[in-house]
Amino acid sequence: MIQGRQFTLLLFLVMSVIMLYAGNYVRKGKKTIKIRRLSAVEAIPEAIGRATEAGRPVHFSPGLAAITGLDAPQTFAGISLLRYIAKLTARYDVRLIVTIRQPAVLPLAQETIRQSYLEEGKFDALSQVDVMFLSDQQFAYAAAASGVIMREKAAASFLFGAFWAENLMLAEVGTQVDAYQISGTASIGQVPFFVTTTDYCLIGEELYAAAASLTADEVFLGAILGQDICKGIMVALLVVGVIVTAVGSDLFVRLLSL
Repeated sequence: MIQGRQFTLLLFLVMSVIMLYAGNYVRKGKKTIKIRRLSAVEAIPEAIGRATEAGRPVHFSPGLAAITGLDAPQTFAGISLLRYIAKLTARYDVRLIVTIRQPAVLPLAQETIRQSYLEEGKFDALSQVDVMFLSDQQFAYAAAASGVIMREKAAASFLFGAFWAENLMLAEVGTQVDAYQISGTASIGQVPFFVTTTDYCLIGEELYAAAASLTADEVFLGAILGQDICKGIMVALLVVGVIVTAVGSDLFVRLLSL
């Protein structure tokens, strides 16, 4: 085995077991997960309420990532938030416009919206929903989505998912039409742009926490519990390592070099 990898492997195995155990623990109902209130989530009904009063549509984007790959969890979190938003637009008879970049996300978004409208008893109102596949090219999608927001004069714009260099384009157009904007992404490099251009922003893992709190999905909740436990372990190891090194011992260094 390569030197310096044994401790990393052990840590990986321990955390994998913790994640699996936490997920199973929540699914069996042994633990109730309480997620703190997020101002961005609480502002969603207000944003849709403003759209209702203005008689203007609501725009939603689940990000640019596909349903596979490293950024896929952000897409699924965005779709979970879409379910909640679609219920509100159905309840208040507000037109909903969803812009899609990835072809595989299109049927997922359509079915999520259809189910939300059925649950609200507003199946006939689905005619007010436009789910648009625009382009699978990053900036072509951004340009098309910006055009949709501008032409339709969206009163609210929700941007939840994985975004990259185009996020400022979408948020800036929303600002130009005076849209109430709420964003969320785990693409940390893009967070500063959302923070400065949108009214509320879910930062990093808050995106997943928001999805879990709104859907009460046991998979999401179990993952959040497992991640919190793993973070606690990492912080504890960091503190112990600093203390051990400060007293002149190389025990922790030797442990990491295994």
